[in-house]
Amino acid sequence: MEKTTNTPGQPGRLSRRQFMGAAAATAAFTIVPSHVLGGANGRPPSEKLNVAGVGIGGMGQNNVRACETENIVALCDVDWTYAAKVFEKYPKARKWKDFRQMLEEQKEIDAVIVATPDHLHTPVSMAAMQHGKHVYCQKPLTRLVSEARLLTETARKCKVATQMGNQGHSGDGVRQLCEWIWDGAIGEVREVHAWTNRPIWPQGIERPQEEQPVPATMDWDLWIGPAPMRPYHKCYAPFAWRGWWDFGGGALADMACHVLDPVFWALKLKYPVSVEASCTKVNNETFPLASIVHFEYPAREGMPPVKIHWYDGGLLPEKPKELGGVRIGQAASNVLFMGSKGVLRCGEYGDDPHLFPLDLMRDYQRPAPTLPRIPKQAHEQDWIRACKGGAPACSNFDYSGPLTEMVVMGNLAIRPENVGKKLEWDGENMRVTNEEKANDYVQMHYRQGWEV
Repeated sequence: MEKTTNTPGQPGRLSRRQFMGAAAATAAFTIVPSHVLGGANGRPPSEKLNVAGVGIGGMGQNNVRACETENIVALCDVDWTYAAKVFEKYPKARKWKDFRQMLEEQKEIDAVIVATPDHLHTPVSMAAMQHGKHVYCQKPLTRLVSEARLLTETARKCKVATQMGNQGHSGDGVRQLCEWIWDGAIGEVREVHAWTNRPIWPQGIERPQEEQPVPATMDWDLWIGPAPMRPYHKCYAPFAWRGWWDFGGGALADMACHVLDPVFWALKLKYPVSVEASCTKVNNETFPLASIVHFEYPAREGMPPVKIHWYDGGLLPEKPKELGGVRIGQAASNVLFMGSKGVLRCGEYGDDPHLFPLDLMRDYQRPAPTLPRIPKQAHEQDWIRACKGGAPACSNFDYSGPLTEMVVMGNLAIRPENVGKKLEWDGENMRVTNEEKANDYVQMHYRQGWEV
């Protein structure tokens, strides 16, 4: 039976405060099915999970395809024309437009893939976890710092298996890179340069003045979700939403969860102590065409203080002399770890690490592997194993939540009123300590009826 009804409320849905209070009050009297816990008593590997996908017209269809080892039982998208090919591929899956109704009514769902535009990641992931479902959420995990912290804490409390969609984290290359850094291959790292060629969508533009008719098969109110309502226009959906402050995170949020992942992991980072940005013209509607962001980190776990420099929109760092004749602009995204003994360069997923000068790469005695490798480097299947009681997925929210906090801190510095200011950051308390107004963009201001 197909469900197309759109209701503004969410039947049976609890606010975060109500949910946590109820959980504490009833914990002693509630028997939770073992498959909900995602721990040692989860489903046996031979038993298939019932998987749902939310936001399946774009990257979500690839995530669903990667989980075809399981039962695909539900598919949810606000635009049934955009999602039509995916619906056709899985004819046995129930079709939905409103993820809230899906979670409320289709009780057999075990796990949910979230691949909506960024502004809906938090509401969908929160609702799924509050219903006891395991969650795979696309990157960036959230748009704002407070949302990333909320999802991280909620995943722990709900004891569900989670994974963010930064698939390079399951790769062999990033593990090799970490082992080399920890082995001292390039000595102490005090500076890192990372870049991407994004954006590949419009940015630096104002809101369109004209209105366009909403496609007949699209629910625009559900697409807007927690964001402030505005008229439909094709410049937002289905693709170019990434460039708009209300819906996406620009080039930084789109790619840094990939590109800065090896930096965050290998250098054992958590919260920066400051962030500062410069950029081309920026406004309150869209991200700039190009930006540079500087993060500062203190000493930690035997590693010295380090500065991380991010470049997008075609901007590049100065080429280190250690690279010799190697060009740095030939790849869409790259990272340069600047060490006291040399330079390590890798691709945008932490792949293909190389040491420079080239004789350092030739003479380096590789250490024995110390990090476990993910079978077939399959990111979604790593999550599936965790859902069935295996080890936590490699980019579960305990890891990817803090990584996302770092990334979206950069966007905080790109806000028009913050550009050029060095924002001092208290990570534990999620506060800018020297620019009080900047804290307005640490928290999400949800549209009425969409609060989490």
